[in-house]
Amino acid sequence: MTDTLTPAAAWKQMQEGNQRFVDDAPRHPNQDVARRKHLAAAQHPVATLFGCSDSRLAAEIIFDLGLGDLFVVRNAGQVIGESIVASLEYAVAVLNVPLIVVLAHDSCGAVRAAIDGTAIDAAPLPPHIWKLIAPIVPAARKVLVENGGTTVDEIDADLVGQEHLRNTVSDLLQSSEVISHAVAEGRLGIVGANYRLAEGTAVPVITVGIDTDGIDTEGHGPATKEGSE
Repeated sequence: MTDTLTPAAAWKQMQEGNQRFVDDAPRHPNQDVARRKHLAAAQHPVATLFGCSDSRLAAEIIFDLGLGDLFVVRNAGQVIGESIVASLEYAVAVLNVPLIVVLAHDSCGAVRAAIDGTAIDAAPLPPHIWKLIAPIVPAARKVLVENGGTTVDEIDADLVGQEHLRNTVSDLLQSSEVISHAVAEGRLGIVGANYRLAEGTAVPVITVGIDTDGIDTEGHGPATKEGSE
């Protein structure tokens, strides 16, 4: 039951599953008939995961979890939107999850499209695709300016992905009183992590409302600890 898990304990469980996946020693828990029948009446997920729709980010496989363990919300580029926030609020307010994991990844097509879209002579994208990736463009422009670049080719896609990940966590907190209040009350934590496709590791980049002791981020200073006191 997730009401016995702290945000840190929930993240630890996900980290342990991810390590098993990396080590090629998965347990494939909660994937049998008994689990399926047990869940028919209700669900009590360990966490909710908001990630990119990329086919290489199958959440339950990456974290070696099973049926009923994760409440998963995904779109291309893990971009905040009304339906996304509503779904995450449902997980927090109704399912009482203690943790939201926002999962980005390297070699993201949405990030690449946003970077290419900053060029003056960029080819137009279909309007719905452009509307989706437009929130990633500020991250691309910031990385370009901070690194003294002048052209699209000089924008580091990995840095853009990490900047967008931070922006996504910040936007989520600003968009939802339900989520920000849960963090402030100490019953919800948020981890923004980057998934490395070749290695299979989910590396934390930013944490909010969770004890960061022992959690290594990707070299961008101390992790945020808002609402965790």
